[in-house]
Amino acid sequence: MTRFDPLTLIEKGLPPTGHPRKVVVVGAGMARLVAAYELKRAGHRPVPLEARPRVGGRIYTLREPFTHGLYAEASAMRIPRAHRLTMAYIQKFGLKTRDFTMDNPNAWVYVGGRKLRLAEANAHPDRLGFDVAPHERGRTAAAIWKKAIRPLLDLLEKEGEAAWEQIVARYDEYSIREFLERDGWSEGMIEMFGLLMNQEALMNSSLLELFREEAGHYYTDMIELEGGMDALPRAFLPELMDDIRFGARVIAIDQSPEDVTVHFQTRAGRFSEKGDYAILTIPFPVLRHIEILQPFSRAKQRAIRQLHYDAAAKIFFQCRRRFWEEDDGIFGGGTITDLPIRNLYYPDHGRETGRGVLLASYTWSEDAQRWGSLSPADRIEQALENVALIHPQVLEEFEAGASWMWHDDEFAGGAFALFDPGQQTLLHDSIVAPEGRIHFAGEHTSLCHAWIQGAIESGLRAAYEISARA
Repeated sequence: MTRFDPLTLIEKGLPPTGHPRKVVVVGAGMARLVAAYELKRAGHRPVPLEARPRVGGRIYTLREPFTHGLYAEASAMRIPRAHRLTMAYIQKFGLKTRDFTMDNPNAWVYVGGRKLRLAEANAHPDRLGFDVAPHERGRTAAAIWKKAIRPLLDLLEKEGEAAWEQIVARYDEYSIREFLERDGWSEGMIEMFGLLMNQEALMNSSLLELFREEAGHYYTDMIELEGGMDALPRAFLPELMDDIRFGARVIAIDQSPEDVTVHFQTRAGRFSEKGDYAILTIPFPVLRHIEILQPFSRAKQRAIRQLHYDAAAKIFFQCRRRFWEEDDGIFGGGTITDLPIRNLYYPDHGRETGRGVLLASYTWSEDAQRWGSLSPADRIEQALENVALIHPQVLEEFEAGASWMWHDDEFAGGAFALFDPGQQTLLHDSIVAPEGRIHFAGEHTSLCHAWIQGAIESGLRAAYEISARA
């Protein structure tokens, strides 16, 4: 076969096969759908096993408990236009999109009891009261961050993709905090960066995770799907619906030199599915609880045990009117706080109803785990108290609330993979490598963690690997 070119694969498909292979595809999300879809297009026989009664995995659009016409995105809520693979499938299926408003100068910054418009905070950062060094006064954390990573961006512009080898070799060992300290930042500026750029809970994660997003323009020029992000996984259903087995929870996996057997359980009992190959797209925290009858290599076992997964939590309020637009003039974007809710977002969708679903809190890591320790009712109550400090109207306009904790989801085990310092060098090759007739996909097997793009790329790669072997 020719070299792996994921964009061309989406456009033209895998080479048609004269020797169809049966491939058991295990998992919930986009990687599973993409791999099964492309293998079937090439003439193979995918058998997707899905524990849930739905497709999408961590693309999950909540429609309850909200009234007709309103919804909320429990996880993926935005797509950068720079993610060409994701955009290719959106165009392929003719899905309708609209711009996602990422930043809004009219939104608020609420830090240390001070409440400023984002535009004012950016123009006069000293008004936020951070104890920064004299040479940092009057400068934003975003501006100093851009200067700090400029040499790395210049290297990429000069040498292209080949520069990544140098960048990984030099910087993989650094956490975000270590990089900022090495660059001479004061503790006050590090605090400002953590709060205003939503990184405080992630300071001990690998620098490369954040830098890869910056270099790839992940948070600029973004879109969302009209009617909900679940339109993307549902677009694969016409081709795959007859192949998917829902309600099939995998409990054990075995393989021989000739085939792979996947054992699963439904409410009706235990069953098995035998194939020529298997693709495992399930997150590693979930895979830890599946019996592997022919043990994986030590390197794979270590990767499954050690790969770090982050937590994420969202809390939503259905509101009787869109007071943030009507009273505060905030149309899209998000507010930044140092409160437990951390970040609020003002979704554009639902405007035609007159009501709105406010993303009252979006948190990661330890911030998210703290919300997960509360009961669902207490999450709503405490989030209301926080939001009311910024938008007092919420107490009058609140109608219903919901929350979702991905680290408490038994089929996810976390929101997404997120490398600790050094883990890209130590683990990534082992994460990706096949084990006999078993191949691996999912955002955790890409270098585009936490994004639909990573799941799609990995699904294409796994389908390509099996096509090449078949």
